[in-house]
Amino acid sequence: MRVLVVNAGSSSLKLSVLDGDHRVAEQELRAEGSKFENDEVDRVVSEMGPVDAIGHRIVHGGARYLEPVRIDADVIRELTALSALAPVHQAKSLAALEAVGHILGDLPAVACFDTAFHATLPEAAYTYALPQAWRERFGLRRYGFHGLAHASAARRVSELLERPLEGLRLVTCHLGAGASLAAVQDGLSVDTTMGFTPLDGLVMATRSGSVDPGLVLWLLEEAGLSEPELAQALEHESGLLALAGSADMRIILRAVEQGDTRATLALAVYNHHVRAGIATMAAAMGGLDALAFCGGVGEHAAAVRAGAISGLEFLGVGIDPHCNAEQLGDRDVSASGSRVRTLVVAAREDLEIARHVHHVLAS
Repeated sequence: MRVLVVNAGSSSLKLSVLDGDHRVAEQELRAEGSKFENDEVDRVVSEMGPVDAIGHRIVHGGARYLEPVRIDADVIRELTALSALAPVHQAKSLAALEAVGHILGDLPAVACFDTAFHATLPEAAYTYALPQAWRERFGLRRYGFHGLAHASAARRVSELLERPLEGLRLVTCHLGAGASLAAVQDGLSVDTTMGFTPLDGLVMATRSGSVDPGLVLWLLEEAGLSEPELAQALEHESGLLALAGSADMRIILRAVEQGDTRATLALAVYNHHVRAGIATMAAAMGGLDALAFCGGVGEHAAAVRAGAISGLEFLGVGIDPHCNAEQLGDRDVSASGSRVRTLVVAAREDLEIARHVHHVLAS
């Protein structure tokens, strides 16, 4: 079965065709506002050749969609209702679904959810200490995101270590424009850094990550900021962009080498939160056997990996500077004798989505 994988990000649309485990075609398109140009999508899909089914990455499946599901009008309606919980991403996913459906609407299509991987979070990990009436009425809980990437990274680590996921305590670090960590024990997510929305957790490219809710209330009540101003700032004007003046980690790392103080602080803040998050994830599992970095930053920024694990020697983490500096694809960069294995792996969300499509259509 040839599967067209549709992966809509906050500013781009990745289209790829997989035949089994092999990617046979791939293209990336830029978004125009919250839409994708149907003519451009039509051209790219036509160039990729015939496919048998479609798999869509959908960021938020809410409390209902805990597994991939075949898409119909009712599913689309319910996913649209969840847009407010992931405003940067959900609208783009639905726009991509519409654009591809305009061309290939007669083919079976499957929605694959980033939140679904975290459906195994224990109650203590997903429950907010908020009034019960609110939690029940509004569905307030930690959902977690980047689940397809975390699942893919865990699967790849199992292959590289030649160890089953059962019995393995793993922290996956998905570091890109968005960033999150997951504690994966026995192949299941038991904790993660993102929460009710993808705004929570680590410092990201333009997103603030976790901030004191009292600070947010103060900005609304005392500083006089409006809700739209606050939403715009937290989603699009914070994170690395606010600290360093750039959201691009490559530019920040070059500026650090040149002694730029803003960039140096930005990197220190970023690494502080990743480091603390790794320790928190390890605590959720009672220890750590392996650590994996994926995502654009996690895969390609050796300085970030080195900075993020500095200070985690007490957990048994250590990396070899020479292995860490090389760019050789999926690899083990652990220091000799370190108790915890540290790996760098590509985030193959496309493979994870294709697997889900096969499973849904075969059942």
